[in-house]
Amino acid sequence: MESAGRAQAARDRVPRIDPYGFERPEDFDYAAYEEFFSTYLAILTRRAIKWSRLLKGGGGVQKSMTLKRYIRKGIPLEHRARVWMGVSGAQAQMDQNPGYYCHLLRGERDDSLEEAIRTETALCLSIICPRTLGLLPPSGHYMNRTFPDNVRFRKGSDPCLQRTLYNVLLAYGHHNRGVGYCQGMNFIAGYLILVTRSEEESFWLLDALIGRILPDYYSPSMLGLKTDQEVLGELVRTKLPAVAALMDSHGLLWTLVVSRWFICLFVDILPVETVLRIWDCLFNEGSKIIFRVALTLIKQHQALILEAASIPDICEKFKEITRGNFVTECHTFMRKIFSEPGSLSRASIARLRERCRARLLAQG
Repeated sequence: MESAGRAQAARDRVPRIDPYGFERPEDFDYAAYEEFFSTYLAILTRRAIKWSRLLKGGGGVQKSMTLKRYIRKGIPLEHRARVWMGVSGAQAQMDQNPGYYCHLLRGERDDSLEEAIRTETALCLSIICPRTLGLLPPSGHYMNRTFPDNVRFRKGSDPCLQRTLYNVLLAYGHHNRGVGYCQGMNFIAGYLILVTRSEEESFWLLDALIGRILPDYYSPSMLGLKTDQEVLGELVRTKLPAVAALMDSHGLLWTLVVSRWFICLFVDILPVETVLRIWDCLFNEGSKIIFRVALTLIKQHQALILEAASIPDICEKFKEITRGNFVTECHTFMRKIFSEPGSLSRASIARLRERCRARLLAQG
């Protein structure tokens, strides 16, 4: 009874809708979250003061070791858009191309692009689509289903972000015709909009991710995505050989268990604040952050994964490891991703990518 009373009291105190507009699920552990957030709030307050001092004066954001250290400890929401724009190069691109975003929206219509954006903008684990080499969405979901649990994307909200999302994806499809629209991009663009509250900034951040930070992830061949999934497999083979052996013994491809991690950059997989903390580092340090997150999740739950006795069981274990207090407590989680996987040098990742890419190309 006492435990139930505490749970109800926490439910009464914690808002049902989070700061980004997402409704908390029915099975949300309000008591555990309140306990975590009471500690995290103190950390956020301290970090906000330090960030305000660092960014005092309103100039450009310059990369440095101090900035890298600050980013790893988390960017306060009020500074996140500015820092992402600065470290990713998106701000420089926007400044060098005034009016370009509006020009794209006024450009010649592309019916096939518009239809793809309208009808193929949800992602779940229902069907297999060759374009994404993974488990992807039911066709019955449309733009207003991209974030069905987010009040800001619902018809009737003021403002409703559905049109904003559509505009960003349409502009990007015109900007990068080699990519157009690929499933998964709607989730990424949606999070960018929630953080920046700016169509144009969201567009340029999407361009930074797809064009520079994650090249060939969303192209028709998706060679960059396939390569990095292979790289993760090689890293697991080196650092967590028992898990690699389990996968090999069942003939299970890594794409079947981690494709959504890479395609959606952990959106709709990990808690919102944890995803944004990961993206803080992704924009600054590049795609190796994805490997750090993936390896940490697998290493932390290695014993659980090794209990699996079949392919469906393995797939279920990989869903389980993305839930619970370990991923909710984002500050501790982010410290873990920089300690648990060990060294991941840029040079070693580059060598692995070269080898995996060559293997994939040889396979045709």
